[in-house]
This record gives sequence, structure tokens and C-alpha cells, in this order.
Amino acid sequence: MLPQEEKQTVKWFLIISYLILIGYDFFYYYLAPIFIVEDRNSGLPSVYWYLNYIVLLGLIPTSFYLSKINKQYWIKYLFIISYLVTAFLVDLLTYIGKPEEYFSGNIIEVFLILSLPLFLNNRFFWVVTLGFTAKYLLTGLILNTSYVIMPILLIAILSVMSFFLLVRFQGYVRAISTAYDDQLEGIVKGVIATLELKDPYTRGHSERVASYSLLLAKEIGRFSKEEQKSFYYACLLHDIGKVNIPDSILMKPDRLTKEEFEIIKSHPEVGAEAVKDVEGIKDSICVIRSHHERWDGTGYPDQLKGEQIPLLARVSAIADAFDAMTSSRSYREAMPVEEAYRSIIEGKGSQFDPELVEQFIKVYPSWVKFHEKYPWTKKWEMLKEVGS
Repeated sequence: MLPQEEKQTVKWFLIISYLILIGYDFFYYYLAPIFIVEDRNSGLPSVYWYLNYIVLLGLIPTSFYLSKINKQYWIKYLFIISYLVTAFLVDLLTYIGKPEEYFSGNIIEVFLILSLPLFLNNRFFWVVTLGFTAKYLLTGLILNTSYVIMPILLIAILSVMSFFLLVRFQGYVRAISTAYDDQLEGIVKGVIATLELKDPYTRGHSERVASYSLLLAKEIGRFSKEEQKSFYYACLLHDIGKVNIPDSILMKPDRLTKEEFEIIKSHPEVGAEAVKDVEGIKDSICVIRSHHERWDGTGYPDQLKGEQIPLLARVSAIADAFDAMTSSRSYREAMPVEEAYRSIIEGKGSQFDPELVEQFIKVYPSWVKFHEKYPWTKKWEMLKEVGS
């Protein structure tokens, strides 16, 4: 699930869960005894019951913090685990020594199980269903009561229904995602083909930079599959702004004048502006705008310095430089990969992020392998690893 969709789903999941949890208990323990079952005393079964509300309400600031740092993925796990542990302890504290009085459950548990397909997450499904089953099994064993058989059976039935919905939803999402990826891939291919009409060098360069960048991003290990896919497409389009550069400058075999180089330096801004609203790429626009920034702040277009430069842009900067050195240009021949390797190392702390250079050293053998096996005359094709 994409971060924004995950954030919205989690938000409404929590709001509805809290409303059901508190609302049901208020109705069942306060309103119903007074207006429906007149022979029952109103009020919670024990003072321990307030622990449910204290713990879960205490999760709200933590949930806001996780959402703020884009870790909303963990909020649902934090909520469900906190609820299970607290409800289990409250039941034990309330009914230990008097199992004949035991009764438990809240309509929230039905909602939690039936809402599982919304997250399209098999792991979360098993955490919730097995968590509820374990809660009632342990409660039954400790309190020595058979009352838990009914909620366990209900959980099993609801879980089967929820699982079938989950599988169906995942199938729909995969179909939509595949169709969207095919459409976006077609757009990227078309744009690169257009750019190639101006500069035949661009097609191979864009693909190689995207491939090198993806290998380095995977080595870092901080990006999800969706982030890697967006990053890959952005790398393919990192030089798209060159469509705005006159052919006389772009294909000039001699050294550029200062004025001509200033025109060349405009391509990151032009490219970022051109695709800023394209879904599937806009989260990685920094790659297009900032791949010529330098760690020491002397790059362009914004003279960003150090960690001011987005991480993905720093990754693509190393890949862009490496391929520029190891491929032929209109004004020079390609240099050996060993010489390009040394140049990247020498640029540590000046042109490139020092920590990323260390990661580059680790991934360098796979770059060499890719370089050696690259079919330099083949038709452009999207790297299959992105979808794996």
C-alpha cells in the first residue's frame, strides 16, 4: 500500500476503532442496564477496565509521531498489540479466582477482523487473527473456563470471511497496479525515445544510470519496492530537461563556452518542472532536479550542500558520474571502469556523499558485471529487477 493511502486508511481505522470501543462499552455497561435490563447494576465490571482506555488513549500521541515521521505502517501493529495485551491482562485481573463470572468481548473485535482486507497485508492479517485466538485460549486455560470456545469459533468464522476478501482485494490491486505500471512504462519509453531524437547517447545513458542507481539503492536497504520503482523511473528521466537544450550545444564536439554551459545547467530545473505532476515519479523528482548537486555545495542548480541534497539524488549523482566516465561522448572516448572507480573514490567528501561512496565500494563489482554484460546496441527495456 502506498504511504499516503496507508496514512488515510490507518487514520480512519483508528477513529472508528476508538469510537466503537468506547461507545460499545458505554452502551453495554451504562445505558443497557438502566434502560433495557433493569435488574442489572450499571458500571464497568471492575476498576481494571479503565486500563483499556488509558493505554489506548495513551497511544494517540505515539501514533501522531509515527505518522509525522512517515512510519504509519507500524501504527496498526502498535494499536492491535496494545489492545490484545491490555484486554488480556484486564480479563485476568478482573476474573482471576472467579471464573464463573467471566464474560468478555467487544464489538470492536468483530470490526478489527472484518477490516483486515483494507490493509492488503497478509502479515497483519495473521498477527490479528492469531493474536485474538491466543488471547482467548490463554484466558480459558488460566481461568479454567470453557466460555472462550464461542468467541474462538466466531473469530475463526470471521477470519475465513476476512481472508477471502483480502485475497480478492489483493487481486484487484495487483491488476490495477500492473495496468498502471505498463502505462507509466509506455510514457517513459515514449519520452526517452523523443529525447533520443535530439541526443542518441541519452537512451543508453539513462538506462545504465537507472540500473546502477537501483543496485546502489538496494545495497543501502532503506527503500521499499514502491520507492525503488519510482526512483528507477525518475533516473530514467533524469536528463529529460535536455529537450530544452539547442542541438548546437547538446551535440557540440568541442569544449562548451561559459554561456553554453550555463544553458546546459538549466536542464535539471526544466526536467523537474516538466514531470512534477506525473504520478509514480513525483515522489522522486529530486533525482531529476538535484543529480548535479555536489556534496561540497558547488553543484547546480541550487548549490545544495551535504545532507541538504536528497538521498536519492546523491545516489543517482554517483551513478551518473560513473556512467558518464565509462561511456563514449561526442568529444572523448570512454575511460576504463578502474579509472572511473578511482575518480569516484577521489570525489569522496567533495563531489559525493562519503557514506554513499563506501556503499559504492561494496556494490562496485556488480556495477562492473552490469557494464561488461550490457548489450550496448540493444533495444531499451525496463530493468526486470524493479518488479521482482
